[in-house]
Amino acid sequence: MLPANAICAITALFIVGMVWLRTRMHYARGARGWRSLSTAGTLYFAALAVLLATGWFAAPQVARWVGSPAPITPTLARVIWFLAAYYLFIPVHLVLKARGRAVFTPAGLPKEGWRSP
Repeated sequence: MLPANAICAITALFIVGMVWLRTRMHYARGARGWRSLSTAGTLYFAALAVLLATGWFAAPQVARWVGSPAPITPTLARVIWFLAAYYLFIPVHLVLKARGRAVFTPAGLPKEGWRSP
């Protein structure tokens, strides 16, 4: 059986992959089928990384503060935090698209100034 920290690390990587795939599927491919990360996209994924890293340290403490009737293990608290981060980044992506900030751009187009369809 994997140690608790390994389970949390695998979960965090899985969440990053799911956010990447979910966000990427909303953008058309370029002429060669490539998509590249825009500047807004770099900030988007940096914010995700910061939120996940914060959750690694803060989630067990937050779970204690919430004070549920049943004690929550640090692993469960972190996994819940990571899932909440995934669901938080769905509306964040929608807001970015509504403001015309693409996370991914078709290859060959400038990274800035391109409006998503």
